[in-house]
Amino acid sequence: MMKLPDFEGLAMFAKVAEERSFARAAKALGVSVPTVSRGVARLEQRFGARLFNRTSRQLALTEFGLRLADRASRIYSDAEEIENAARELSTRPRGLIRLATPMTFGVHWIAPILPEFFRLYPDISIDLHMSDASVDLVADGFDAALRIAVLPDSSLVARRLAPVAPFILASPGYLETNGCPQHPRELAAHHCLGYAYRPKQDVWRLTNKAGDEEVVTPTGPLRATNSEALVPMALSGLGICELPEFMASEYLADGRLTAILTDWTLPRGALYFVTPSARARPTKVEVLAEFMAARLSNPPWRWPR
Repeated sequence: MMKLPDFEGLAMFAKVAEERSFARAAKALGVSVPTVSRGVARLEQRFGARLFNRTSRQLALTEFGLRLADRASRIYSDAEEIENAARELSTRPRGLIRLATPMTFGVHWIAPILPEFFRLYPDISIDLHMSDASVDLVADGFDAALRIAVLPDSSLVARRLAPVAPFILASPGYLETNGCPQHPRELAAHHCLGYAYRPKQDVWRLTNKAGDEEVVTPTGPLRATNSEALVPMALSGLGICELPEFMASEYLADGRLTAILTDWTLPRGALYFVTPSARARPTKVEVLAEFMAARLSNPPWRWPR
């Protein structure tokens, strides 16, 4: 059975032939002189002929070595080119990323910044899955997700990007007609709009500085799987809604909605970049994480601005 070519020995031989010195070849290759000597000796034994004539002062190629030197040098150069190309491919971000985001957040805050990302990384493509339903990153084959939560899934690796505060809101018209609740218990007499994909169950847990807690179950004419569907009802004065900061700040800024029960707070969540594992994370996912952190760690939706 034919043996594999001794590529290491050929590379060492090519470097010694180029440098005309075992010591200089060893330095260039980053190995010891005995290692180079053994590599060349191994080739000579394999070929059954000497490659160099050695004296105490001079090193010269034999006729046999001279005939092989150019070919060995080409093999060495080709191997260097292959390694450099492979290194570039492994470090240059490329490939498909399957990314999950909440629906409204994805439409309003992720989609607008993607053109800049693609200009920076033209070899990356993204399959953007937008849904308020919870996805299993591992089972569903996602590379990463942006999640807005009080706490990230402990089985995943989560990088906190920015805080996201929730607000209870009503239009000035609604408050003028129905009055402004001064205590969470008074919400039972109001139309409170529900969100179906709230973790665990659709309730509002409010606490004040004294540590009192009130749990309110929203009861009103509309419950939806996407918070954006609640906004027209609130703007029309037909109910009270709870919105995350990245949605609420727009309406607070122009006065179309007013924050109520401001002495009470809902659990404060945050925006996280989540991946199944931190080990051996592909370069494409790393650069996406850094990009999202740079663009979203000090977001324009913070309130008050």
